[in-house]
Amino acid sequence: MNVTVRLAQQPEADELLGRSALAALVGMLLDQQVPMEWAFTGPLTIAQRLGHDDLDAHEIATYNPEEFVALLSAKPAVHRYPAAMAKRVQQLCQFLVAQYDGEAAALWKNVRTGKELLSRLNALPGFGKQKSQIFLALLGKQYGVRPEGWQEAAGVYGEEGAHRSVADITGPESLTLVREFKQEVKRAAKEAKAAAKPRTTTRTTTAQAPAHSPAHTPAHAHAPTGAR
Repeated sequence: MNVTVRLAQQPEADELLGRSALAALVGMLLDQQVPMEWAFTGPLTIAQRLGHDDLDAHEIATYNPEEFVALLSAKPAVHRYPAAMAKRVQQLCQFLVAQYDGEAAALWKNVRTGKELLSRLNALPGFGKQKSQIFLALLGKQYGVRPEGWQEAAGVYGEEGAHRSVADITGPESLTLVREFKQEVKRAAKEAKAAAKPRTTTRTTTAQAPAHSPAHTPAHAHAPTGAR
């Protein structure tokens, strides 16, 4: 695995992503609730803090959990939620060790169809359908992993010429287009939610006391008759 990518927009981080299947997987895992460049710079930061030039699934899987949280939490933090993401990265590596002997690239080696690869990605801890489809599209568009039917399995993220996700980022310009697309999707979703929200009207009524309520009885009505 040796390709040129520009996902992190940082040469050293992108170089690692281009040669390390595990780094690419971890970057994809981190890609939520933070800017994409921040997420895909994460693998390099983790590797450097571990004292290596790459990530090792076996090492991370068996790392002391509290120490691994501290490693991701050190300034600058690897993620906005470093503790939660430290747990997810370890779970991912533990799964890879158990199922693929720690080799991330084994996920797609000799895979026959895009549907099969999508199923394997869906089984990864922290990878839902959308994240799996985006990573499948990334593999097809930029890493040359193209089993039969990969574009169909990737859904809209597999479309050529689109700017929907990290799979379409090849430089600063495409990053801007992807970011604009995401902002437009959020804006449209917000407007749709506001339009679907039922309107409520408040009716104000003034309670009136009965006509013969004591509060409305004239004072002279109770005046004693024949008073001396």
